[in-house]
Amino acid sequence: MNPTAPNHSASGQVTFLGAGPGDPGLLTLRAVEALASADVLIADPQVLDVVRAHARAQVDTPLQASADEASIPVTSNGVSALRDTANLVMAAARAGKRVVRAVTGDPGLDGYVAEEMLACAAEGIVFEVVPGIAAAVGVPAYAGVPLRDAEGTDVRFIDARTADARCWSEVGASDATVVVSTSLDSVAAAAGELVSGGRKPDTPLTVTVAGTTTRQRTWTATLGSVAQVLKAAKVLPSPDGGQPVIAVVGERSAAAQRDRLSWFESKPLFGWRVLVPRTKEQAASLSDQLVSYGAVPHEVPTIAVEPPRTPQQMERAVKGLVTGRYEWIAFTSVNAVKAVREKFEEYGLDARAFAGIKVAAVGEQTAKALVAFGVKPDLVPSGEQSAAGLLEDWPPYDPVFDPIDRVFLPRADIATETLVAGLIELGWEVDDVTAYRTVRASPPPAETREAIKGGGFDAVLFTSSSTVRNLVGIAGKPHNVTVIACIGPATAKTAEEHGLRVDVMSPEPSVHKLAEALADFGAARRDAALEAGDPVTRPSERRPGSRRRARS
Repeated sequence: MNPTAPNHSASGQVTFLGAGPGDPGLLTLRAVEALASADVLIADPQVLDVVRAHARAQVDTPLQASADEASIPVTSNGVSALRDTANLVMAAARAGKRVVRAVTGDPGLDGYVAEEMLACAAEGIVFEVVPGIAAAVGVPAYAGVPLRDAEGTDVRFIDARTADARCWSEVGASDATVVVSTSLDSVAAAAGELVSGGRKPDTPLTVTVAGTTTRQRTWTATLGSVAQVLKAAKVLPSPDGGQPVIAVVGERSAAAQRDRLSWFESKPLFGWRVLVPRTKEQAASLSDQLVSYGAVPHEVPTIAVEPPRTPQQMERAVKGLVTGRYEWIAFTSVNAVKAVREKFEEYGLDARAFAGIKVAAVGEQTAKALVAFGVKPDLVPSGEQSAAGLLEDWPPYDPVFDPIDRVFLPRADIATETLVAGLIELGWEVDDVTAYRTVRASPPPAETREAIKGGGFDAVLFTSSSTVRNLVGIAGKPHNVTVIACIGPATAKTAEEHGLRVDVMSPEPSVHKLAEALADFGAARRDAALEAGDPVTRPSERRPGSRRRARS
C-alpha cells in the first residue's frame, strides 16, 4: 500500500500515531508521511498544533480548534469524552476515510487507544501504529537526567493516577530509578507514597513541567523537600497545578549532575520570545537559527511587496533578457528574484532564458532563491554582502571580452544609486528597473502590538533602518526591557534616533551573524547570573517595580 496515497475504499484506514511529548521536531518521518495523506485528523489537544502543521490544508479536524481549547469533549469522568473520540474515529473509517488518531507520547502506552484499536479490529478496519517518543522517556532526556548509569540501573515507570498501594510499596522498597507521571500539585503526594513505601526522604528527584518545549522548567529536590522547593519557587500553590509533570527519582539518576547535563534549558536564548520584523519567507532560515538557540521567534512583516505602478519598463527588460540585450543581471534581494521569476512565469519562460547571461547576487538568501529558481549565480560578493561588496568584485567592462556592455538591475522603488554609479564607473551601461514596490505593512494584531510596547518580547532583531522605522510606525516602540539587536551601524543609528537602546551589534552585515551575536549576548547574560548565584531569567521576566522604573 502506498502510504502517501489517500485511501477511499469502502472501508478506510486508521493510523494511531504517537506525537511525542511536545517538541515538533520529535515527530518521526513515518508520522509526517501519515499526516500528509490524512483525510481526517483527530488529535489530543496537547499535540494538535504539533501534528496539524504537517497535515493537508483540506484535512478534516472534527471538534478540534486549537491546542488552547478542549478539542475533545470533557466530562467529569472522561469516559464520555473518550467514547465520543472513538466514535469519531470509527465513523470516519467506515466512510472510507484515511484517519490519523494522534495522541500525546506513544500510543502503545495509552490504554484508551488500545480500546480504539480493538474496536477497529472487531469491525475489520485496517489500522497501523506509528510509535512516538513517550513523555516518560523524552522529558528526562531534555531535562538532562539520564535514567540509567554505567552499572545498568533498573528503571520503573509509574502513572500516579492509576498506581495502587502495592505498586508504591514495591517501588519504594527497591533501589530502581523511578519515573513518575503525575501533575504538578500531586508531586508531593507521590513523593510521600514513595517514602511510605521505603525510600529515604533524602533521595534526589527532579520535576519537569512542559517537557521538550521552550516552556520547560526543571527543579531539583529530594523526596522530603520537594513540596518546600516548589513553594519557594512560587510554583505552588497555582491555578496551573493540574498540568502534567515528569518526576525522576533515584540516587543513580544523575539528578546531581544536571548543571553539566542540562543541554536544553541551558541554550543561550532558551525560552526567549524574539521579534523578527521580516516576512515569513524572508525570516524562515533566521527563525530556524533562533530555534536552535532555544528561542521562540515571532515574525511580524513590516513591509509589503507590491508590483510597480507602471509595469512596462519591467516587461521590456525581461524581453531584453531573452533577445540578448544584457551581459549581466544583478539581484540585490530575494524580492527582486521573486519579481523576475513571476514575470518569467507570466510569459511561459523558465531558468533556461538565463543561458548566456552572467548572474550576480547579493546575500546568501538571494543566492538560495536563485538556485531554487534553477539559476546558479556567477558572482556573489566575497566580502561584505552589500552593493559596495558587489562592486568590489565586479569586473570592469572590457570591449574585447564582453560583447555586450549592458546590465539589468531589477530593484525596489527605493533608489540604488551606489550600485548604479559604481557600475557606470566600471564602464557598464545600466538599465535600472523598478521590479517591485515596498510599502509599509498593515499593523500586527492588537495582542502583538501590546506585547511589543509592554515588554512581552525578550529581544527584537532589526535587519535594516527601514525595519526600525516601519516597526515603530505600525506597532509602536519596543519596551525598555527588550534587548535591541541591530545588523550594523546605520541600523543602530536609526534605532537610537527612535529612542531605543542598542544592546547587540552584528560583527558583520549578515542576519545569521546578527542571530549569533544575540545568542552570545544571551549566553553571557546567563553566565553572569549563574556566577552571581542569581536565577536565570529572561529580559521580559521583570518585577512589576522594575518594569515601572524601566518606563520612567
